[in-house]
Amino acid sequence: MRLRSLLYVPGSSPRFLEKAHERGADAVIIDLEDAVAANEKDAARAALGRSVTMVGRGGAQVIVRINTHDEPAMLADAAAAREAGAQALYIPKVSSPEILHRLDAYLRPLEGAASRQPMQFAPLIEDPAGLLNAASIAAGPRVFALSIGGEDLATAMGAQPTPEVLRLPKLMVHYAAKAAGVLSFGLLRSTADYADKPALAAAIAEARDFGFDGATCIHPSVVPLLNDGFSPSPEELERAGRLIAAADEANQAGIGAFTFEGKFVDMPIVNRARALLARASG
Repeated sequence: MRLRSLLYVPGSSPRFLEKAHERGADAVIIDLEDAVAANEKDAARAALGRSVTMVGRGGAQVIVRINTHDEPAMLADAAAAREAGAQALYIPKVSSPEILHRLDAYLRPLEGAASRQPMQFAPLIEDPAGLLNAASIAAGPRVFALSIGGEDLATAMGAQPTPEVLRLPKLMVHYAAKAAGVLSFGLLRSTADYADKPALAAAIAEARDFGFDGATCIHPSVVPLLNDGFSPSPEELERAGRLIAAADEANQAGIGAFTFEGKFVDMPIVNRARALLARASG
């Protein structure tokens, strides 16, 4: 699954929901949590059937960010998302795998009765306990991706959400995701100013260099930057193809390491080129 761009859309805003499928995002996250006022949450949940259909018209994966502040709200959101046909849940404030096991146990009989594909989980880590439990959370049921909520984490730590403060926590969650073989979403720098396109492009390039797979955004103007930044360029793809061809020739000649365009090449470099081509093909 290739998810370079994940666009948040408030679940209580028909105007934004109606246009979400036109934005080009790989996934649309219908937000029932922070973007929805408390007195509008029930209505946003009740409208999920229409909302999921609307935002998925362009072929994007549809994810629902649920509320986890209390058990009834969490389960009601999860059931409504399943009934609406969402592919995954974005689960905020995950401090341990226990919440994932509860949701999995709740959803299994519902999905079995309807013969539907199980919804996947993307836990969002937003406190120090979740940070220290990142590896076990990444290995939890249905998990396909991991991310971190920098603002909430900084608040929970009594810290400022500066790049220096958040860099290590973001990398800890990133490494936990990679160790578990799941996707890792995020940027290492703050992206609050979505109008600063050069800064955003630099942050995206840095995140890709570190192996992040994609990132979320709240403004549609960021989607093209994410799609471009988390995609290999034509030049990268062409070079990877030539490198693999050279590696195949060397292998047939019984040669392990070899020189390609003036640089030493061994198996990890060849494998990285193969992974790049595989990622580009989706």
